[in-house]
Amino acid sequence: MDALTLARDERLEFADFLGGLTAEQWLAPTLCPEWRARDVVAHTMSYEGLSTAALVTRFLRGFLVVDRINALAVDHLSDRSTDDLVDMMRRHAMPSGLGAGFGGRIALTDNMIHQQDIRRPLAMPRIVAADRLRVALDFARTAPLIRGAWRARGVRLVATDLDWAAGKGPEVCGSGEALLMTMAGRADGLRDLDGPGLATLSTRF
Repeated sequence: MDALTLARDERLEFADFLGGLTAEQWLAPTLCPEWRARDVVAHTMSYEGLSTAALVTRFLRGFLVVDRINALAVDHLSDRSTDDLVDMMRRHAMPSGLGAGFGGRIALTDNMIHQQDIRRPLAMPRIVAADRLRVALDFARTAPLIRGAWRARGVRLVATDLDWAAGKGPEVCGSGEALLMTMAGRADGLRDLDGPGLATLSTRF
């Protein structure tokens, strides 16, 4: 299955999850500093439907600084209701524009990480589909804004719930989801990992 289709499936599952959240859970803190659940969702959808001109304008207004650009994007959807955000995710389940980059791997990986950013603090885990997770793990290692291979340099990451491993050095073992979140810079993922390389990996946070 191609990455665009995997990204679509991930977004539809994300939308189903969001549709069951309470009003309080939508305002709950996430693993993204200063972002509530609704802010994270707005971020995941904030580049859908943007023309090239609009995208360039947003980047320039954000002075080409990722945090500023993302803040502008979230603010752009700040007046949308949570129902609107869920509906938007369903309507744009198949990524387009920026999210469709790298064959859909941007949207797949971004939405997978951000869904877990919401789920982990709410103690609402899930089993991530192995075919989606394997693609996201590979992409997280090389994606410029994630820099997973740089963060995990000097250790070998080994998933215990699917056939995936990468890197050289003492092993760090755990679920593919925990490895993905750790490569994405979420220290929360470390608590679900083990192995002789964990001390080295922990120094990167």
